[in-house]
Amino acid sequence: MLYEVEGDLMLSRAQVLVQSVSVADPMIRGLARKLHNKFPALVDDFADWCEQEKPEPGMLWLWGEPGQLQIVNLITHAADTDPRRQRRPDKIALNRCFRALNRLALDERFKSMAMPTIGAGEYGFDWAEVRGMMDSQLGELLIPVFIYVQELDGQLAHEPGL
Repeated sequence: MLYEVEGDLMLSRAQVLVQSVSVADPMIRGLARKLHNKFPALVDDFADWCEQEKPEPGMLWLWGEPGQLQIVNLITHAADTDPRRQRRPDKIALNRCFRALNRLALDERFKSMAMPTIGAGEYGFDWAEVRGMMDSQLGELLIPVFIYVQELDGQLAHEPGL
């Protein structure tokens, strides 16, 4: 069940937070920066994982311990040679990530997830198109999936069912 909400994603009560990253992302922008600041080990662990696994766009990586807040990192694009810039996600990789997220949510028995408008916003993809991908790949999950369509710092979103 997909719900569009407004509020501060970092205040979400969802069991799992989802973000978009590039291969070997330094996590210095947007949501990634907020997560980096709150969970410094996330960045080091991600760098180690990237070095070992050599991920490609379309893959994902789960961080955190079951029973606690977990973070799913969707590898939506390749790394840029300039870490201050961010490459635009690849639509095919984005769709693969959503499909993989569906499988992961079922396999790990997630209870709820929260994410930004991955691929839209600063990346410039049309929200209706991205939302269509989410509907197609995540819409039949029987758990609440909260999509933060407007980020309102410090404001708790209404998350139905939580």
